[in-house]
Amino acid sequence: MKTLLLSVVALTALASGASAAVCPAVTVADMMGVGAGAYPQQYELSEFETLADCTLEFSANPEAAALNARIRGNGDLPPLADRLPSEPLVVAPYDAIGTYGGTLDVLSNATEAGTSDFLSVRHVNLVRFSDDLQTIVPNVAKGWEWNEDFTQLTFFLREGHKWSDGAPFTSADVKYWYDNLALNPDVIAKPKDYVLVSGERMTVDTPDAQTVVFNLPAPKPGLLAHFATSFAQGFQPKHFLGKWDPKLNPDADAEAQAAGFENGLAVLSAYFGNSDWTDTPSPLLNSPEKVANLPADVVPTLESHITIADTTEGRRLVANPYFFQVDTQGNQLPYISEQDEVYINENEVRILKLVNSEVDYKSQSLQLPSAPLLLENQENGDYTVELKPEITIATFGFNVTSEDLEKRKVFGDLRFRQAMSVALNRVEINETAFFGLGEPKQYIGFSPAPNFVDAKWSQYMAQYDPDMANSLLDEIGMKDTDGDGFRELPNGERLVINLQFATQGLAGQVVELVGQNWSEVGIQTTVKEVTPDEYRSAQSSNQLDVAMWRKGQPMGIVLGNNELWVPPFENYFGSRVGMLWAEWVDSDGASGVEPPEYVKQLIADINAFQSTPAGTPESDVLGARLVENLVSNLLFIGTVQAPAPVYHRNALKNFTEFKTQSYEYYRTYPYRATQWFLDE
Repeated sequence: MKTLLLSVVALTALASGASAAVCPAVTVADMMGVGAGAYPQQYELSEFETLADCTLEFSANPEAAALNARIRGNGDLPPLADRLPSEPLVVAPYDAIGTYGGTLDVLSNATEAGTSDFLSVRHVNLVRFSDDLQTIVPNVAKGWEWNEDFTQLTFFLREGHKWSDGAPFTSADVKYWYDNLALNPDVIAKPKDYVLVSGERMTVDTPDAQTVVFNLPAPKPGLLAHFATSFAQGFQPKHFLGKWDPKLNPDADAEAQAAGFENGLAVLSAYFGNSDWTDTPSPLLNSPEKVANLPADVVPTLESHITIADTTEGRRLVANPYFFQVDTQGNQLPYISEQDEVYINENEVRILKLVNSEVDYKSQSLQLPSAPLLLENQENGDYTVELKPEITIATFGFNVTSEDLEKRKVFGDLRFRQAMSVALNRVEINETAFFGLGEPKQYIGFSPAPNFVDAKWSQYMAQYDPDMANSLLDEIGMKDTDGDGFRELPNGERLVINLQFATQGLAGQVVELVGQNWSEVGIQTTVKEVTPDEYRSAQSSNQLDVAMWRKGQPMGIVLGNNELWVPPFENYFGSRVGMLWAEWVDSDGASGVEPPEYVKQLIADINAFQSTPAGTPESDVLGARLVENLVSNLLFIGTVQAPAPVYHRNALKNFTEFKTQSYEYYRTYPYRATQWFLDE
């Protein structure tokens, strides 16, 4: 049958004047004489066939029909030719053409904690960064173009691309995401910065099914980088979600009530989660008693795998039978048939599972202090651990809008934050917690530092000077009035700073050392480890004394997302302070606490910075002022920037060396996990 199929393909190719040669098994390791395409490590179909002088014959995972049968709501599986786009993305694997099958075993903390690592394995977006972390390349979109002043971004989609249920994916799905979800206050209460330009909405045109035009009210060159790095995907299935959308379907509420939901928005919430975060629990977890009344368990996807089971213990996924990528032999990706995600919140248990080789890949929540145990056992466990630089740095941010008004006065006093910064013995923290492998420095927002950043800011108030710290605290009026060795608040009340941390955010050893340093200058602290969900809940309700997480972003991401510079200075999953400042900004001053002038300047400058061509004198002035305002006010106190482990079992093939261990480029997304395969 295969020989016959090859003959038919050859005859068809000859009749059209194309080459009938069998395509070479091009990999990154061995290009087999085939030239590079317009973008590294991948080709458009016609481009590859021209360069390789061949015609691709397509084939699929032999388990595809069985996997598809496990996706509730999917019909019978049509032939592969009816599942692939007419213009599939051709991927050159790193080392070898893979083999089909197997289950990727991964480990996360909880339902919505420590999961981005695994999410990134199956993730797709309109574009992505290549593994050099500098070149943006096509993905869901086959191309794009800007106008001259960066006020119009056009994407070109793949003809014949389909959702995981077989429905066509078109420009209407991008417009639906933007108009009906991202900007719908009934779905997402506050529009995210990336869907706005200087606070104003864009418009989306769809001149045809494969063309999407974003019209920007002002320049925002970083919008493209946003789509290349963010978990938030620029599309949602209109054919599926639109049924439950009252703005599109007048019968949405009635149909939702017939399914056991309050209204159509309740179904949208069950599927979409009122969030752009893509691991929001599905109806399988949110509404298990109602899910049978819905047409499918989860929203159709363009990703490599789709969820078929979702519990508080973990998730199970199977390969998307309509996935749009093939390798250079025409094999539809992904190679790996299933994915199994298990949730374990205890760091020690997670590390033990890695040592025992029960996990195929892990990087998120792995901190450098765990590296010695992992490295010691890697030969016996037949796995590899690499220490890779982190973009972010562990930071500590005092709650400047604390509900405790006396704490608020002290935390809001710059002298106190200066004292707490110079009280830190960063050299000791580096040697003790990071084995001397890190670099003591201050947090400056950008990472790495662009050319416009004065080098002095990376060491601003980063010297170890307990005498200066004590002097500043004395100046504030914080004295040890009861003789217990710890300073009271200026009004005489006892001060205890609670340091709640999650190991997903930073290592416990760092928190212990910071608490010890602060106690040495008379500031009493308590240290408590909590789960990521507990930490985020306390942070959101303005209950933390100190925000503790890793922070920092490359300039390319800052150009598309202002979150590090506008109260509360990051999203729900990061490190936030000034929650009441954020409320004031969001309400246009109707509620919350008015921020100081330097914060208002940060907001104005980041909006102007995003609309100014990078590298120009005007852009550099704005960027330099952003850094000076942020760092000199020490809203976030930096510690040590250090490497972190990346773990994978040696049976996981086509696994390449990461440039960084980082969330900022969306973890594995640049490294093309769709071409991983298991050799065992």
